[in-house]
Amino acid sequence: RPPQEEEEAAEVGWQEKLFSQFEVDLYRSESACQTPLDRQYHEEILKLEKAGGRKNHRIFTYTDHDRFTNLEEHCLKVTDSDHEVPSYLAERMANVRRRRQDRRPMEASALKSKIITWEPTEEFIKNNHVINTPVQTMYIMGDLGPYGKLGHREYEHVLCTIKVDGNGVITVKPDFTGSKGAYRIELDGEKREVWKYTIENVSVQVQPEEEEREQCVFRDLYGRHKEYLNGLVGSEFEMILPGALRLFVNGEIVSAQGYEYDNLYVHFFLELPNQWSSPAFQQLSGVTQTCATKTVGWENMAYFCYPFTLDMFFTQGDESEDSLSQWPVLYFEVLSLDFWQRYRVEGYGSLVLPASPGLHVLTIPTWRPVELGTVAELRRFFIGGSPELEDITYVRIPSTFKGERLSRFGFRTETTGSVTFRLYCLQQSKAFLETSALRQRMQSVLDRLGDFSQQSSVYDVLEAFQRARRRMQEARESLPQDLISTSASTA
Repeated sequence: RPPQEEEEAAEVGWQEKLFSQFEVDLYRSESACQTPLDRQYHEEILKLEKAGGRKNHRIFTYTDHDRFTNLEEHCLKVTDSDHEVPSYLAERMANVRRRRQDRRPMEASALKSKIITWEPTEEFIKNNHVINTPVQTMYIMGDLGPYGKLGHREYEHVLCTIKVDGNGVITVKPDFTGSKGAYRIELDGEKREVWKYTIENVSVQVQPEEEEREQCVFRDLYGRHKEYLNGLVGSEFEMILPGALRLFVNGEIVSAQGYEYDNLYVHFFLELPNQWSSPAFQQLSGVTQTCATKTVGWENMAYFCYPFTLDMFFTQGDESEDSLSQWPVLYFEVLSLDFWQRYRVEGYGSLVLPASPGLHVLTIPTWRPVELGTVAELRRFFIGGSPELEDITYVRIPSTFKGERLSRFGFRTETTGSVTFRLYCLQQSKAFLETSALRQRMQSVLDRLGDFSQQSSVYDVLEAFQRARRRMQEARESLPQDLISTSASTA
């Protein structure tokens, strides 16, 4: 037939060998066979010729043990450039094939005695250089040579690559055609021939009985694995009271930026309000390492990456609206230490722990107290030291304050840099698993705690509004009734 009317379809099974015209011509002669696989192919080709020859013409395959598969894995390139120069690592790793190694089972005693191989062989290094998953590979090829000139290696093209790893994952590249159009291969040359081909999955569908039997096997396997994991984890967990809440924070002091002096460190501690407690072994304070700064952009950055862990319990007491508990607050101060062991307070700050679970990245600005005059700045520069807070809780509301109004009039401060925190918050409560009423009650407690910690100013404004409204009602009641009726009719 003319080449433009050529059409061929072939059904290929996993690792099924279909010979090309080049392989038929090569393995027909017994003198060209060197390996046991070549001799096996020689016998199969003789049987094919006795049966009338091969049925496939342009479509053929290379299985996992063919030379082509070894060559393709050895010559794998990173880019599509023809002038690519392989790196040293690529050359050394080219000989490492991801194949299943024939390893004999070792006894426990032998395994313990050979933990370290003092004199590894080259083959041992190749097989153990990388951690990989064994892969079986198969190539479906196409001989796209001119009509009547089949069997030339330069016209062989890969139509599909199928890989199956040790975990049972099947990779087909390119994918099955499906609703997409046919794949195209455009040949270089004078005629610029274009070949189109499709890939379809013609595997026999699994019968319902076999599928159900397979599901039973999987359920049994997963059940045993679940029991194994439960045996490793155990069932002895710390119980939490129905009205209690556990807050667990995995925190990190990421960095500090924008400060005047170098060699910074951060001192922090956690304040637990009423109805909050922590285990006896829990450390509620800490100090980071001293970190030198580096210039990033326009600021000097000190990267601490200092981790800390906080574990707290909230026990709900009086549930009336007036008994509003606070959320824990993390107070911190940034200090600097120079070569002469002179330290300076660089800034104070506070952080209210987030009321919602999840990841939170917060950048907290800081300030430091200052004294007026040049003498104070000269003292800070030459001999170190600076005004400090006797009670660090003065950053927000001091723990010893019992009045109604806190005045900071005359207290002079200066804005300094900022500290970045990364917090992973987890909340645990038995009410989360109980009925909707208990869950809503715990959610209302969380909302109230979050409102107090994050929106305390809004709460103060609403309280002032209620007081003003009561005064207006009292003034309205004290007015004469005729004046009230006249004003109402005019409105």
